Amino acid sequence: MTARTKIAVAGALVAGVTGYMAYLGASASWQYYLTVDECVADASSLPGQQVRVSGKVARGSLRISPDAKHAEFSLLGASETLPVAYSGPLPDGLAEEIDVVVEGRLDDAGTLQGVKVLTRCASKYSAKGPERVSRSAARPAPGRDS
Repeated sequence: MTARTKIAVAGALVAGVTGYMAYLGASASWQYYLTVDECVADASSLPGQQVRVSGKVARGSLRISPDAKHAEFSLLGASETLPVAYSGPLPDGLAEEIDVVVEGRLDDAGTLQGVKVLTRCASKYSAKGPERVSRSAARPAPGRDS
């Protein structure tokens, strides 16, 4: 085998291993989330598995411990409700009637034991209506008196 062939084989091997490791690392973050209704429907096959579940925090269900390290609430779906027991740092935006994604494991009793909560509030970041004033109109140009 020539030196050029050895270098090509070694380069292909390194590229293959690097690609495989990148795939393994990224595949963990590719896990999509289930809706509450899907999770409840598949509850018999999910206990012990890592899942992500999307739903809305039910009104009147959010209970946060005094040390703010534990929370219990119910996630609402279209037609089902899923109890959640969460331990860990609470996100700042956690409140009732907001959309969240909870990552954790479903226990045998059907409660999602959450380890991560991601709040989702698209309305907070939506564009304002036509009454919004552009930056250039809001302040005069430098060096000019208005």
